[in-house]
Amino acid sequence: MSTATESRPISTYLFRRPRVRLFSLLALPMTWIVGVYILSLFLLLITAFWYVDPFTSLVRPGFTLDNFQAVFTEPAYISTSLRTLWIALAVTILSVIFAVPLGLYMAKIAPAWLRNALAVAITLPLWAGYLVKIIAMRLVFTEEGFFNWLMAPFGIKGPGFSMPIVILTLTYLWFPYMALPVYTAIRQIPTNLFDASSDLGARGFMTIYRVVIPLITPAIIAGSVFTFSLSLGDYLAARFTGGATQMIGSMIAANINLNPPMAAAFSMVPITFVVIYLMVARRTGSLERM
Repeated sequence: MSTATESRPISTYLFRRPRVRLFSLLALPMTWIVGVYILSLFLLLITAFWYVDPFTSLVRPGFTLDNFQAVFTEPAYISTSLRTLWIALAVTILSVIFAVPLGLYMAKIAPAWLRNALAVAITLPLWAGYLVKIIAMRLVFTEEGFFNWLMAPFGIKGPGFSMPIVILTLTYLWFPYMALPVYTAIRQIPTNLFDASSDLGARGFMTIYRVVIPLITPAIIAGSVFTFSLSLGDYLAARFTGGATQMIGSMIAANINLNPPMAAAFSMVPITFVVIYLMVARRTGSLERM
């Protein structure tokens, strides 16, 4: 009884002051977003304008555009940026190609026990460590790995560590972020829409194109934000399974100790790609319908 009496003035105070209540609710997350995340990006941007003293090899505060000029003029940086963009898009497209038929099967065809088993199989990679999954893919496609052993009787040899293996590895890493939203969206589509499409003479692929895809577009856009942005920032996949393939993260990691301002300037490239991607996704209206 005494506890309720003591807590009543605080609850009454918050009830009568909605602004204080709102501030108390948002104080902690806004401290994290503004004080940690945005401030870190701001400091990163400031560092991009600094320079390395050629005599002492020490980073000196200042203002120079040489780092950004190198990012947009050096062929190595341009090719790496375009290669990373292509890899991120390929991972996203491949994830959609896998997620849509799998989501249809799970939501509309598979029995309950198989649906649950597939849901566990999809989320299972999320339970393992990030580096463990990359090492597992490396072991599969190494010269003496499982893939070459399995295909040897057919005279087929794997591509080795290359860009296709990087794309496959990143798809394996981030596919759950695409599969789960797509499966949830397909599950919410009424079955009578499929029946109506069939009654009107549409076959399976036409039903998917005309009925399913338009309805699950918001889920695809939501999943693509994760697959695209996470693939852009990755570099360990390229390091362990890419062979000579270089991504933006690889070059940032290579410059972080030798030339931190250059690494900071190059870090703005994937951030810019993600911002542009989000702007395009927003203009489609899909994010508002989620």
